[in-house]
Amino acid sequence: MKEWKLTDWLPTTKKEVELKGWNELDVILFSGDAYVDHPSFSAAVIGRILEAEGYKVAIVPQPNWRDDLRDFKKLGKPRLFFGVSAGCMDSMVNKYTANKRLRSEDAYTPDGRNDMRPDYPTIAYTRIVKEIYPDVPVIAGSIEASMRRLTHYDYWQDKLCKSILCDSGADMLIYGMGEKTIIQLARELDKGTHFNQLRTIPQTVYLTPEKRWNNPDETPVIRLHSHQECIREKQKQAENIRIIEEESNKYNASRILQPVDDSLVVVNPPWPPMSESELDHSFDLSYTRLPHPKYKGKRIPAYDMIKFSVNIHRGCFGGCAFCTISAHQGKFITSRSKESILKEVKAVQQLPDFKGYLSDLGGPSANMYKMGGKEEEKCKRCKRPSCIHPKICPNLNTDHRPLLDIYRSVDSLPGIKKSFIGSGVRYDLLLHTTEDPVVDKCTEEYTHELIKNHVSGRLKVAPEHTSDQVLSVMRKPSFETFIRFKQIFDRINRQHNLRQQLIPYFISGHPGCKEEDMAELAVLTKQMDFQLEQVQDFTPTPMTIATEAWYTGFHPYTLKPVYSARTQKEKLAQRQYFFWYIPENRKQIIDSLRKLKRSDLVDKLFTRGKSLKRYK
Repeated sequence: MKEWKLTDWLPTTKKEVELKGWNELDVILFSGDAYVDHPSFSAAVIGRILEAEGYKVAIVPQPNWRDDLRDFKKLGKPRLFFGVSAGCMDSMVNKYTANKRLRSEDAYTPDGRNDMRPDYPTIAYTRIVKEIYPDVPVIAGSIEASMRRLTHYDYWQDKLCKSILCDSGADMLIYGMGEKTIIQLARELDKGTHFNQLRTIPQTVYLTPEKRWNNPDETPVIRLHSHQECIREKQKQAENIRIIEEESNKYNASRILQPVDDSLVVVNPPWPPMSESELDHSFDLSYTRLPHPKYKGKRIPAYDMIKFSVNIHRGCFGGCAFCTISAHQGKFITSRSKESILKEVKAVQQLPDFKGYLSDLGGPSANMYKMGGKEEEKCKRCKRPSCIHPKICPNLNTDHRPLLDIYRSVDSLPGIKKSFIGSGVRYDLLLHTTEDPVVDKCTEEYTHELIKNHVSGRLKVAPEHTSDQVLSVMRKPSFETFIRFKQIFDRINRQHNLRQQLIPYFISGHPGCKEEDMAELAVLTKQMDFQLEQVQDFTPTPMTIATEAWYTGFHPYTLKPVYSARTQKEKLAQRQYFFWYIPENRKQIIDSLRKLKRSDLVDKLFTRGKSLKRYK
């Protein structure tokens, strides 16, 4: 077991900078999260990727924005730029529930304290830095900045907001996963390139006076409806979000322009998907995989969840309408090499309290490793946001053999007792049949292996709803697909005398969902013997298709009206059906169903009876 020294982490104080023997810093990063030196924590990734390029980098985690601002001054001025990150989550999702109540715990803060970051840290931190050091470029990144790069609906303010560049004053924004962009940006500034000349770096966003802008290269340009137009006409915002999503998921995207007041927000196209070697490089950096020593004796909940897990790929082609993961990481899968994965597993084994059990070998979705287009040229012409909805693309390679090989190679390592799959499984991929009997046989083999050997008592899946109409808006498969998967899950459990649970996730209040749909969900899940626990109200998060449908009232792809539960009363009326079995809810639910003229559902919910045989 390796003995770590303080200098093995990126410095967080002036004393730690001096211990490194540095007289000057090239880049200083401010982060809304605690500093955990692990590839799942964004500030660590950006810091380490710059360090590997030879730059001197420091991280200031969770700076105090309420005192004399000494945390923003203590390291002085960097040679190249400041980086600002709100953290691994949008700060408002991290801090507040769907009911806009303060969460009791912040998972990315020592001991879960919920008072260690401001609302919108991207804005708060950047304004402070620009006031203290007006001549130093500030680069904003992370999911908060990424998903607020253009006009977006903000649920917590209940209004349409401008690009976060306007409110923060940052000089540039990096959207999506930022390793390649931050490296090129640092190299250009290091060469002496003036910041105002950095107008073509992929995956960057900047603000410029409209009168001064001209296209710097041959990249095609798409002009969105202006921020002011979107405020006046909600349908224009719906039209915008479709374009934004499509361009974010294209191999050869256009440059996007959006007028805001007298300026233009300019969004440069994204990079092509990372190569295997590029992703390996990001994961193979010199992480300690541990929280900074300053947190000794303190619990960081998010770290506890992932410290014995290994992320094996990036990206998700599910395209779920409500999900920010695929919107931020993109739909194209980049997978790590087997060698890189095994190297990280061996590093996990060196952690002081590792007992031989990996909590997760997964990614944004558990079973998309090494999947992609069979013919890449077809993918280059495609702008579908999802490769599996409304049906699985015939050009998609759904071969689970590489993933099976990873599982078996990891499990064969000395000291590994068990590897579990904690990420959500796309069961529609497990039920998909192709024209290749070898692939289909392997999919069956993978399903059996997964359920028999890699479930830690409970397998997480996300049907999200039971109504096909709602599921269509969500871009999720029919509930019948979940029923089929449950039958397979139960059969394999019986076959091996296992007593494992299938844990389904459901959402209430999603666009397209009415109270009656939730009542039918309660009946169906009751008949399947589920007492739901993994449930949530729909939370409108910036720049997802579902959020803009919820705000505008139009589906961005059809521009047809779509119903949403907008008021607190409507949202709670839907949520109550998750908990129909609680005695205090019974009278309210019965009254609601009678108003809906659905007394038939009252009988099904509150009359004792056997579960339907079709689900067994």
